[in-house]
Amino acid sequence: MINKDSFIISGSQENKILIDVYFKNNSTKKDVVIFSHGFKGFKDWGPFNNMAKSFALEGFFFIKFNFSYNGTSLSNPTEFVDLNSFGNNNFSIELDDLNNVLNWIISNTDFNQQINKNRINLFGHSRGGGISILKTNEDIRINKVVSWASPSNFIKRMDESKLDTWKNEGVAYIFNSRTNQNMPLFYQFYEDCIKNKSRIDIENASRNLNIPHLAIHGSDDPTVHIDEVYDFQKWNSKTIVKEIKGANHVFGVSHPYDDKKYPMHFNKALEFTFDFLKS
Repeated sequence: MINKDSFIISGSQENKILIDVYFKNNSTKKDVVIFSHGFKGFKDWGPFNNMAKSFALEGFFFIKFNFSYNGTSLSNPTEFVDLNSFGNNNFSIELDDLNNVLNWIISNTDFNQQINKNRINLFGHSRGGGISILKTNEDIRINKVVSWASPSNFIKRMDESKLDTWKNEGVAYIFNSRTNQNMPLFYQFYEDCIKNKSRIDIENASRNLNIPHLAIHGSDDPTVHIDEVYDFQKWNSKTIVKEIKGANHVFGVSHPYDDKKYPMHFNKALEFTFDFLKS
C-alpha cells in the first residue's frame, strides 16, 4: 500500500510551498528522492502523480512540491492563477525553496522510521534539473542527483537583443500554448540572474560535483538541445549521460496525462533513474 500525505511549509519568501510525499508504509528505511518541476510546470503536471507512486513502489520515499512562486496557489495547485507570483519568480527563490524542503524533511521527526536521512537524492526535470544540480553543489547533504532534459546554462537561454526592451517596459511575456496565457516575467528575473551569476553557474556546479550525477536527455528535444547534456560529461567525467533516441523534452508525455501506462521514452527514463539511484 502506498501512503500519500500533503503538507504546507514556509517558502523562501512570502508564498507557501505545497508538498506531497509518497512511500510504502513499512519498517524499511528508504532513500529520499526530492523532485523539482520545470518552468511553466507544477508538481501534478502530466504523469507526475503516477510517477511518484512508481518511485514509492520501487522503495523510495518520494517528495514532490510546487515552487512557491511558480504561479499556482495552495487552493488551485494545477492552474496558473497567480501570474504576479509567476512574474516575480527567479532562480534564487527556487534554490532557497528547495533548501526549505530539504530542511523540512531532515528536521521532520514524523518520518524517522521511514527515511534514511543520510541518503537524500535530488531529481529534476528541465529547469528543475538545473536547480537540482546547482543545489547539489552547494549542499553537502545530497547523496546523488538526477537531471532530465536540463539546460547546461541558464543565462544563455535569454535573448540579449530584447534586454533593453525588457528593462524599459519592466516585463516580458511568455506565451503558454497549453493554457493560452501570456505569462509575465518581470525584469527582476534578469537582475537576480546577474546579481547571483556565480550561484546559478551550472558549468561551475557540474565541475565541482563530487557525488554521482545522472543526466538523461532526449535526442529530439526541441526545447533544450541534445548537445547540452554532453556539456555535463565534458565538465565532469564522472557524470553518466543517457541519451534516449527519439525522445522529446517531456519524454512523450503531456498534460493532462490520463493513460495508466507510460510511453516508451518516459518509461526508459524511469528505468535509467531507478537503476542509478539503487546502484
